[in-house]
Amino acid sequence: MLTDLEQLVVCESFSADHAALARSAQVVGALGTELLGTAPETIVIDGVSHLRWAFGPPRVLLLGHHDTVWPTGSLKARPWSVSDGIARGPGVLDMKAGLVQMFHALASLSSLDGVCVLVNGDEEVGSPTSRALIEETARGCVAALVLEPSANERGALKTARKGTSRYEVVVHGRAAHAGLEPEKGVNASIEAAHQVLAIAGLAASPSLTDSVLGAPTVTPTLLSAGTTLNTVPALARVVVDVRVPSLAAQDRIDGLLRALTPRTSGARLSVRGGMRRRPLEPESSAELFALAAEIASELGQEPLHGMAVGGASDGNCTAGAGCPTLDGLGAVGGGAHADTEHVDVSQLIPRTRLLAQLIARTRR
Repeated sequence: MLTDLEQLVVCESFSADHAALARSAQVVGALGTELLGTAPETIVIDGVSHLRWAFGPPRVLLLGHHDTVWPTGSLKARPWSVSDGIARGPGVLDMKAGLVQMFHALASLSSLDGVCVLVNGDEEVGSPTSRALIEETARGCVAALVLEPSANERGALKTARKGTSRYEVVVHGRAAHAGLEPEKGVNASIEAAHQVLAIAGLAASPSLTDSVLGAPTVTPTLLSAGTTLNTVPALARVVVDVRVPSLAAQDRIDGLLRALTPRTSGARLSVRGGMRRRPLEPESSAELFALAAEIASELGQEPLHGMAVGGASDGNCTAGAGCPTLDGLGAVGGGAHADTEHVDVSQLIPRTRLLAQLIARTRR
């Protein structure tokens, strides 16, 4: 498994580098072909390479991604290594070790009937080209098992995730010379400042808080305005990141954002964007988590724990499509997206055995 993991890690696969993704798809596809005995279908959408293996009509969807957040060339500063039971390298945890575990779990089964494997190449950027493919497949399945890394270094599974939305609030003002006649302008920067404060307060309602996933967050992030140093800004933009515990909260915040009104005379607002991923609510994972916990006990493993997390994954998409979903079945480690990214090598085989039994029981 470590040899296979090294092959995947040393083949860099930054989401924005389509050539690197194509090379990575070849390496991942070759590994899958070797272990599963059949080659994948390679699906290229808008230059992004995805892989699919289908073994008859799908009942269980295994979901992973081969893209990473690490720009091409990161391997030089963060080389592949294994030392004191810890594997390191860009993308080792998120989620190349999960892919290795998935292939080896499948290879251990006597039959793959009813299994569909999807490995997409754009999860880290929101799965814009693969989402429809994921959702279409999930609608026909009884379970989706997601190979994202565990929720913590104790191996907790991800039993709930907040949904995500992204917006751009555009402020339209009027340009004027900042020194000669500023009074003739409508300052989009000043209006944007009002809107940033208004947006930051939108999540304050207690009615939007969930007992498991907590309160929503509405966070102004990127802010831009103006064209030159001596011109009253005619245009400003505020990007807003939204994380929600429930579909009801997602709809409510969408309405609040679209109802924003200008505070500056003469200014005008337009709101773009919307929902990106629905929440993975606890009900979607409950039965699968109970089954996984039962299997872990039978295998003599430590008791499984479930956690709600704020980050989104393609598990949100499968749950949103109505498919029971269990996430965080991949590698155990820490530091995803950070210099400290690592995998606990001792957990590779136990997690693979857990996944193999889970696949076998859910596709019956």
